[in-house]
Amino acid sequence: MCICINQGEMEARDKQVLRSLRLDLCAEVLVDGLVLQYLYQEGILTENHVQEIKAQATGLRKTMLLLDILPSRGPKAFDAFLDSLQEFPWVREKLEKAREEAITELPADDGIAGIPPHVLNSSPSDRQISQLAQRLGPEWEPVVLSLGLSQTDIYRCKANHPHNVQSQMVEAFIRWRQRFGKEATFQSLHRGLRTAEADPSVLQHMLE
Repeated sequence: MCICINQGEMEARDKQVLRSLRLDLCAEVLVDGLVLQYLYQEGILTENHVQEIKAQATGLRKTMLLLDILPSRGPKAFDAFLDSLQEFPWVREKLEKAREEAITELPADDGIAGIPPHVLNSSPSDRQISQLAQRLGPEWEPVVLSLGLSQTDIYRCKANHPHNVQSQMVEAFIRWRQRFGKEATFQSLHRGLRTAEADPSVLQHMLE
């Protein structure tokens, strides 16, 4: 019998690491087998989680769903995930290095200079999200992935607005804001833009 130990959320730093390496993890980690068994054994995943992940059609989708679930599975989830990667030591090493380098405050550059802390820690409004959508091109998809949305989210946004890319973007960023609540800030958006190698200066245009 598995006793679930989920207590609260994963640390913000660890969430940031998972977001920033999301595409690498999806490409390199096969979660079937040892990874899922270990996380279930340690009480990070419930039986329902395991079944839901196994039901995904491809290895990529399985890994993406696991990465969607982990941030809400408590402060021990990241360390347990590291321990589960015995078959992927290079991935574990990459995660550990990124965790060591993770910074809680971003340097004042790349479009973040001059933005007051209270603004950086606030969430963008609908109007500001609309302005962001006007500035972004095809890179919006890797940006929202780095912010923690899934390919399924992107698919739904496209299905809801098949002929309007800007509406797809607006819906995607509103989904991000709704899902992450107080964590959906200008600062985390800046981080997502940099991770996806998009132009972070669009933040300045959102605040004009």
